Amino acid sequence: MGVRLASAARLVPLEGRTPTVTTVCSHSSLQIFHGARLEGLPTIGIAIGKPPRFYDAFPRARPDRFLTVERHSNVPALAEHLREAGAVIIPHGSFVEYLGAEEFAKIDVPVFGNRNVLAWESDRRKEREWLEGAGVEMPKRFEDANEVDGPVIVKYYGAKGGKGFFLAKNREALADFRPTGPYVIQEYVLGTRYYIHFFYSPISDRGYRVGHGSLELLGMDRRDEANIDELYKLGAQEELLKAGIRPTFVVTGNVPVVLRESLLDNAFDVAARIVERSIDLFGGMVGPFCVEGIMTEDLRFKVFEISTRIVAGTNLYISGSPYSDLVEPGLSTGRRIAQEIVRARAAGRLNEILS
Repeated sequence: MGVRLASAARLVPLEGRTPTVTTVCSHSSLQIFHGARLEGLPTIGIAIGKPPRFYDAFPRARPDRFLTVERHSNVPALAEHLREAGAVIIPHGSFVEYLGAEEFAKIDVPVFGNRNVLAWESDRRKEREWLEGAGVEMPKRFEDANEVDGPVIVKYYGAKGGKGFFLAKNREALADFRPTGPYVIQEYVLGTRYYIHFFYSPISDRGYRVGHGSLELLGMDRRDEANIDELYKLGAQEELLKAGIRPTFVVTGNVPVVLRESLLDNAFDVAARIVERSIDLFGGMVGPFCVEGIMTEDLRFKVFEISTRIVAGTNLYISGSPYSDLVEPGLSTGRRIAQEIVRARAAGRLNEILS
């Protein structure tokens, strides 16, 4: 039996109703709505301001209906209406970031996954405690700028798509950093970045077994960043600053990649350790998550972050990836979320995947 997540109060609105897949119209919502449609689930799109016009161009991914609010902070006020509609909220990066992890965790509507994970993901120090406790190798962290002994990257808390990240070649270069919020200073590791998309099901009894459930690999990507890029970042930043351009790491797109097959065993081992530790710390993760790391030239995978929800890189694979096709042809992460809801409902186990 998997970990039970949902309270009875939050499940009452679903009794006798078909779960309605609901999320904010942004980030990976096209994929989420498309996946729900393929699995026969109704959908609600929460639009900020007004429904995005581009949804009309994608009839297979347009939600069945829209609910409109002026700003993200108004979403919790929809709770009663959403409960009546049998809504199941699907978290994604924009939704959680703009509403705020604390406010998202308070929404009085069933949420797919374990909302307790947000407190661990949104605080980079707690995130590190989790990952290091799982025995995962990570870049070195510096508590004090005076300890810096080489290239570092400075990151803010939360899912900000790279916005505000700062790269410094040495301790002296850190003097130019002007913080605007909580941050950490992390060793800048040279290597190749991989963002690996996993899915953990606590109700599955087949496949790559972890805890009481199973782990699936659905895809992986790299990310395009606004005006700075991979191998030349350290030198490029200096030259951009000379030209009066402030370098940014804002993610503007994603690039598909595959990992050497011999490295897949290590990738699964890292993900399994993270899942097992999450069960010990806060009752476990449910559904999609992304292990974000760098493969060094000596084939050591250093994890610098984890995203505990669907990530935008999965949008590359709405029709399946080289990995998800080996699980089920044409399987996307959005559809896999919908499948989990359908399967859990049929088995009477919704309380193990909702919170």
